[in-house]
Amino acid sequence: MMANEEILICAADTVLEGGKGVRFPVTAGGDDATGFVVRYGGQAYAYLNRCAHVPIELDWAEGEFFESSGLYLMCSTHGAVYVPESGHCAGGPCKGGRLRPIAVVERDQQLYWQPDDYVRPARA
Repeated sequence: MMANEEILICAADTVLEGGKGVRFPVTAGGDDATGFVVRYGGQAYAYLNRCAHVPIELDWAEGEFFESSGLYLMCSTHGAVYVPESGHCAGGPCKGGRLRPIAVVERDQQLYWQPDDYVRPARA
């Protein structure tokens, strides 16, 4: 597998500023999981969809990652909130934790993610 592999997530205009995120399948540490991409400050950010507090998915409905103000990503289960640009915990039970970032590339009106040592392509 090439180090610079890129896997298509979706068309870039699918992910709107402070709006719904788009989920995509990954393998994380050998387990089936999902990643998600959101847009904040005009920039796309992707993370493993796993709360730093309890390893569960964040979105309460598919793609719903932002809390009502649109300033933070929030875990629907226990209210942990994260800074969209860094994934660092901004409040709630995630104390000092952070979301695991996934490298995302925006090119030619498309969004792609890049696997790393931990987050790999989803198993077929």
